[in-house]
Amino acid sequence: MSSYDPSNGDSEGGGKPSSENQPPQPGANGSPYNGQPSGPGDYRGSYGGPPPGSPYGSYGGAPGGLPRGGPPRIPGMPPLGSWPHRIIARLIDYVIIQVVALAVTLPISGFHRNGWTEGVWVYYALYLVYEGVMISRYGQTVGKKVMNVRVAMLIDGSRPSAQAAWIRGAVYTVPAVLCCGLWWVVDGMFGVFDKPYRQCIHDKAAKTVVVSTVG
Repeated sequence: MSSYDPSNGDSEGGGKPSSENQPPQPGANGSPYNGQPSGPGDYRGSYGGPPPGSPYGSYGGAPGGLPRGGPPRIPGMPPLGSWPHRIIARLIDYVIIQVVALAVTLPISGFHRNGWTEGVWVYYALYLVYEGVMISRYGQTVGKKVMNVRVAMLIDGSRPSAQAAWIRGAVYTVPAVLCCGLWWVVDGMFGVFDKPYRQCIHDKAAKTVVVSTVG
């Protein structure tokens, strides 16, 4: 007669617990749910990356979000905008606002030194308004639209709020008034060395990031 007791967790075959009593086995990614969310609160980003706010990107959890053979991605968002596209977008916006500023001031002040100085002040004011309005309404300036990049909130990829857009524009523009444009070099170089999201100082202040609108 067999001594097997169904109330005992040990089976006849060697004392190992039955499969029903074993804990969930990890899947390929180390999750006990084989990569599937277990409930409404679990992360469901479209790139299968870590939860928002994690310092890791979506390429297999590589530290710092640095991909292996591709541009960095933020989980659930498009790739980050490339530096050439971002720089050209700024140059396009610079030319647009510079032309408008000169068109406004030079007919009134003339082409003497005071006229050029007044044109610079008008430029700064116009650029601040331009950035605040365009980014809050569209997430893009004309230059960014041409170069297929946009500004997004870092936390979820949404279009920046009015507050974030104006903070971003102010941090980019106001210090330049005091530093005669040198601020833009400092601000831009900060973004070059920032990892993993390539945020310039004005992006850090507004909690935004620049992403591509294609791919």
